[in-house]
This record gives sequence, C-alpha cells and structure tokens, in this order.
Amino acid sequence: MERVLLYLKHLLKENDCIIVATSGGPDSMCLLHLMCELKENLSLKLIVAHVNHKLRKESEEEAEFVKEVCEKNNLIYEYMEILKYNDDNLENDARLKRYNFFDELAQKYHAKYLMTAHHGDDLMETILMRLSRGSSLKGYSGFKKEQALENYTIVRPLITETKEEIKNYMDYHGYKYYIDESNFSEKYTRNRYRMHVLPFFKKEDPKVHEKFLKFSEELDLANTFIEKFIKELMPKISDSNGIKIDELLKLDKYLIRKIIEFTLAGIYIDDLFLINDKHTNLIIGMLKGKKSNNKLNLPNGYQAIKSYNYYKIVKINKEDSYEYTLDSKLILPNNMVIKKVLEKEGKSNYILRLNSKDIALPLKVRTRHPGDKMEVKNLGGKKKIKDIYIDEKIPALKRDVIPIVTDSNNTILWLPGVKKSKFDVESNGIYDIILSYEEE
Repeated sequence: MERVLLYLKHLLKENDCIIVATSGGPDSMCLLHLMCELKENLSLKLIVAHVNHKLRKESEEEAEFVKEVCEKNNLIYEYMEILKYNDDNLENDARLKRYNFFDELAQKYHAKYLMTAHHGDDLMETILMRLSRGSSLKGYSGFKKEQALENYTIVRPLITETKEEIKNYMDYHGYKYYIDESNFSEKYTRNRYRMHVLPFFKKEDPKVHEKFLKFSEELDLANTFIEKFIKELMPKISDSNGIKIDELLKLDKYLIRKIIEFTLAGIYIDDLFLINDKHTNLIIGMLKGKKSNNKLNLPNGYQAIKSYNYYKIVKINKEDSYEYTLDSKLILPNNMVIKKVLEKEGKSNYILRLNSKDIALPLKVRTRHPGDKMEVKNLGGKKKIKDIYIDEKIPALKRDVIPIVTDSNNTILWLPGVKKSKFDVESNGIYDIILSYEEE
C-alpha cells in the first residue's frame, strides 16, 4: 500500500476534512486504516460514514463494529439506515440514498473530500460490464481516481490496487473486517464478472488492472477533449429552447452521437450505468423521424422531447399539475394571470366573455388531462385539445403549461391565448363575465 500512502500524502493538506465511506468490508476498512495512519501527522478531521442497508442479518453487527473502530481511534461516526427501497432497481436506489447521505455529511462538515474504497478490480468489472451492455465514451471509461463535484471531490485511492492485494494487506496486519456473502452470489451480474471473467484476464497478466486503469484514463482524456469542443459548439446550435435539430443534423454523424451523449451525461452524471447506446440510438431516430412532436421516456423520470425544431431533455414532474377555483384574479405557475375585468376591448384569444346563465359556476382553472375536448367557437362539434395544439403548432414543451378554463361541470370554456369555446359571447352580445389573460 506504499503507493496509495504516497498518493494520499501528496494529495492531502493539514486540517483537511474528509468523509470516509466505510462498510466494514476489507476494502473500506483498508482505506480507513490508511487514513488513520495519516490522521495524526496531518491533523486530519475524519468522518466515518456507515450505511446500514438492512438487507442482511449481519448488518447490525457490522454497524456496531465500525462504530467501535471509530470510538477506538477517536473518529466521528455518522450512521444511516435505509428502511425502505422505492425503486425497481434496488442497487440503483441504494446507491442514490448512499450518495445523498454523503452529500449531506459533506455539507454538514464542510468536507473537502469523500473517500471511497473502489479498487482496480471494481474498475475492471465496471468497464467490462459497460462494454457488454453498450455505453458512451464517458461510460466506457468506468470511474475516475478523482472526480470533482460542486462542493467536494470524490477520491478513490485504492484504484491502483487489486482486491487480493487489499485482502493480503489486511490479513498481514491482522485487521478485522467483515465479508459480505452476497458478493459470492451469481444472481448478481457484477459477481459473475468477478468470479468468471476477471480470473481469465489476471491469468494472462497479473498486472492487467493497471492496463485497464490506463485504458480508462485514455478514454477520459479523449472524452474531455470532445466535451470541450462540444461546449464551444453548443451556442451555435442551441438557444434557450434547446438544441436546434436542423443545425444538429447537419453535423458529422459521430459528432451528432457525441452531442446526444453529452446531453445525457449532463443529466445522469454518475448514473451513467442507467444509460446505454440504445437510448442514444432511439433519440437520434426520434430526431430524424417525421413526427414534429415526439417524446421518449428515459430512466429516473426524464423525457427526451422533440418539439418541432428543438430537442431537449426534461424532468417529468407530476406535481406540476394543478386545479384552482377562479375568484377575481389568479396568478398561474407560468407567471401569467387570469382575472375578471369590468371591460376589455378586442376579440383576441386573450379575452373571454361569458354569460353566467350558460355555464355552471364557479369557474375552474387547471392543467390539461388526457382526452380533453372542447367545442371550439365557430367550428361545430368537439375537438381534442391535443389536436388543437398540433394545428396551432404549439411546441410540446409549452402544452402542459397552458391553462385550461372550465366551469364547475368540467366543460372546457377557454384555452387562454389559443382558442375560445362556443360559450364565448361576442362583444355586442349579452354577457356578465369578462376574463383577461395577461402577464403578471
């Protein structure tokens, strides 16, 4: 572990505050012992973060073990239990909860680094798994030794070492650790690579993990160079509405792919294992397709949206739906206002005149629902709201923020700024309600 210690001595400065992710297994306990060696000389502040996943009967014992090690070495011990998993992908959900916990601790203690015990074998497994399932250039590189985030840096000091070297170090010094028996279960994809694929590589070359690290670093350098080029290019092919599809499709097909991957990487950051080249191909196919408006669902509640000549990735927020009762004035989430006025000149779609005898009060303002229809003024018969938006060439991104005014029977009276229903009364008719739609 000499090169690990040399690396850490070069990296760390006196009084640095460091979060050490510690499970109680040989890898994280090795890292913790190395950090303890440096603690006194550099006056480091170490915060040991332990997550109890509550998935094995040994979990409680391991948590108590890590706590005892902290007490013995005068370290700060922070503990979290995962009591409920709410994702179909348990491994992904657990990882998100762990890193949210680490983020909170980094903010609480103003930590400079988060140390994790990922090692050379982990990097090999990650690269091989992504090669098998398909990924991007960034994804194929696995993970980095140092990864700068907004407020702290993730550091993986053991990336140069193998699992065997770590275990030998722990056994030589007589350090206690726990073994997670689930690491030997072949129902997990990573374990199958660990048990059957890595031994072949190591038989060919015992130092093959160093080759994988070099491969990872080369890909990362290439990806960094490409991303820099894309960042310089983006202002020319995009604006506040998103990426201009016609400008994007003029580019070389390799660059098109890299730009799509760049937009995905910006969303998923460390969750690149959720995204593979299948998603990239589907997005490119959507952008080249004949449909003016299209959507593609992505992992973790995101959508890739094609809206006429624009492409964008957005978060699906189900909480954006609303329904309000309209009294005299209503300020909407899109910063527009619907209000009752005494008089208003004009016939535009930003004004609605109603006779209260024709409708059921009170008036309601809501977001659209699937299957919504309206009897459009001077059209005859009902028309789907979706079709009205298509005919009016309303961008898909704006359709869900356009309010819908109904009466208390849910009869649609008005799409403010777009269309009025048959219930709109001409300015020379009989009406007692005037509504205006305008900026706040």
